[in-house]
Amino acid sequence: MRSDLQTFGAFVELGERLRDFCEKWKVGEAFQLPGFQNTLAMAKAANPWFTEDNLLHALEQWGRALTALNMEDWLSKYDMEGPRDPKTVGIVMAGNVPLVGFHDFLCVLISGHRVLAKLSSGDRHLMPFLSQLLITAEPGLAGRIQFVEGKMEGFDAVIATGSNNTGRYFEYYFSKGPHIIRKNRNSVAILHGGESPAELTALGRDIFRYFGLGCRNVSKVYVPEGYGFESFFESIYGYKGMVDHHKYANNYDYNRAIFLMNSQLFLDNGFLLLREDSAFSSPISVLHYSRYDSMETLKEELKGSVGEIQSLVSNLGLAGHVPFGEAQEPALDDYADGVDTLEFLQGL
Repeated sequence: MRSDLQTFGAFVELGERLRDFCEKWKVGEAFQLPGFQNTLAMAKAANPWFTEDNLLHALEQWGRALTALNMEDWLSKYDMEGPRDPKTVGIVMAGNVPLVGFHDFLCVLISGHRVLAKLSSGDRHLMPFLSQLLITAEPGLAGRIQFVEGKMEGFDAVIATGSNNTGRYFEYYFSKGPHIIRKNRNSVAILHGGESPAELTALGRDIFRYFGLGCRNVSKVYVPEGYGFESFFESIYGYKGMVDHHKYANNYDYNRAIFLMNSQLFLDNGFLLLREDSAFSSPISVLHYSRYDSMETLKEELKGSVGEIQSLVSNLGLAGHVPFGEAQEPALDDYADGVDTLEFLQGL
C-alpha cells in the first residue's frame, strides 16, 4: 500500500484524540479537553436527537476505527498511488445521526482528492471541529477541505445522501457527472426463536441506538410462525428510558393514538410499539414484524429486496449478516448501500 502518509497519519492522530476524549469522559475528566466539550454542547443544542450518549457513541466508534492497524488493513486492498489529477468531490451530508457523513469525508481525503462538503443543519458542528483537529495534525489539509452553505458549485463528482424524495432531486441535479446517490434504506433482523436473552438485549441496541433514526438501525424483525414476544420484551426492558426523551415520547404517544383510532392491532410494552407490517421502514418508536414459515422461503424473499436493506442482523452466521448489537458499528470497508466509495473515487 502506498498512500499520502501525512493524511494517513492525521487520521490516525485524530483517532487517538477521540479515544483520549472518550476515556476522559468515562472517568469524569472530559473538562481537560474543552474543545470537545463545547462542540458536543453546540451539537446537542442544534439537534435535540443528538443526546450526549449518542454523540459520545459516534466519537467512540470512530476512535476505535481510526487506528493505524485498521487503516492499513482497509487500504491494503487498494492501489493507493494517489490521483495524478486530484478532483473536488462534493459531499452532501445527512444529519439523521451524528457524523453520518464522516466515512465519505475520510474516503475523499485518503484517496487524495479535495472535499467540498455541504452539512446538514442538524449536524453542522462536529465535522468542522474534527476537520480542525486534522488540519492541526497536517496543515496541508487546510487547502483540501471546504464547507459550503447554500448552493454547492465547482465540484467534479458528488456523493449525496438523503431520503427517497431528495434522492430523486439529487439524481436530476447531479446526473451530468460522476456520482453516488444514496436514498432510504433500513436494516432488518431475523429471529428463529432460540436467541438468548443477551442476544435479544444486544438487538435492542440495534433498534434503539440513535432513536432508530439511522439506516443501520433495525426497523423490522422477521419471526417464525407461532413466535411469542415475551422474551424479547423482557430482554429489551433496559431501554425503557427511551420514552423519557421528549421527542421520542411524542412519537410514541402519537403513533399509539393513531393505531388505537384506526383499530389497528399492535403490541405495546410502554416504550415500543410492535406492529405486523410488510414495510421495512417504521416510524420512530415503532418496530415492524413479519412472520415466516421457513428460512429458505424467507431468504428468497429477502433476495428480492436487497436494494432496500442496509444490514441483515442475526445469529445465523450467514455471509453478510451482522451479529446482534453490532449494526451501528460498521468496519471501514462496510460501505453504505454496498457501493465501494473508495473504488469510485479512485476511478475519477
